[in-house]
Amino acid sequence: MKIAIMQPYVFPYIGYFQMLQAVDLFVLYDDVQYTKKGWINRNRILLNGSAHTFTIPCLNPSQNKLIKDISVDWSSKETRKLRATIETAYCKAPYFEEVYPLLEAVLQNKAQETIADLATESIKQVCSYLGLTTSIKRSSQANYANHELRREDRLVDIVLKENGNEYINAIGGRELYTKASFARHGIQLHFIQSMPISYPQPNGEFVPWLSMVDVLMFNDKDTIATYLKSYKLL
Repeated sequence: MKIAIMQPYVFPYIGYFQMLQAVDLFVLYDDVQYTKKGWINRNRILLNGSAHTFTIPCLNPSQNKLIKDISVDWSSKETRKLRATIETAYCKAPYFEEVYPLLEAVLQNKAQETIADLATESIKQVCSYLGLTTSIKRSSQANYANHELRREDRLVDIVLKENGNEYINAIGGRELYTKASFARHGIQLHFIQSMPISYPQPNGEFVPWLSMVDVLMFNDKDTIATYLKSYKLL
């Protein structure tokens, strides 16, 4: 069984979903430390032809807390303003009418109390829209009971507990992990490398690697399905 393990991000970029569709089980790693100024509660959309960073405001975010314990600040004006910003950015996009309700279902659902809840919902909504059937599980809800292990050992432990024999990691992991160290546990390690993707955007030069929101707004489902296969396993 193929497994990937990644922190939950809010409407992550297409490479995240390439990894998700490449595996049988995708573990959202939400019981690890929150990272300030990372991509857990931030991403980029296209606004007036340029990349615009949006942020989901959180209450007392701290790197001393776990992702699962960081609460969304639903009272913030920025939380309410984000929906309007997305509408302004994409109201003329060809798939706005199909996609915007999906975004609303995430961005006005106050039942999502934590950033892990909201990010998870954003990922699941995109998967549902695209028909992706990969199993998704949150590490905080799986009771792996392995917090004492260091980074690589904990990943190995999760894969073994899920009866996995292949682990797919983001390409940046080549600086952290080796195939030999995973092979000692009977696990084949791969790194996923996204191939360049481009599609028509308004106002000139293509802006790559934005939030999946941008991909959804400008492409039909069949085209996105081809993009999701545009990667190499190294």
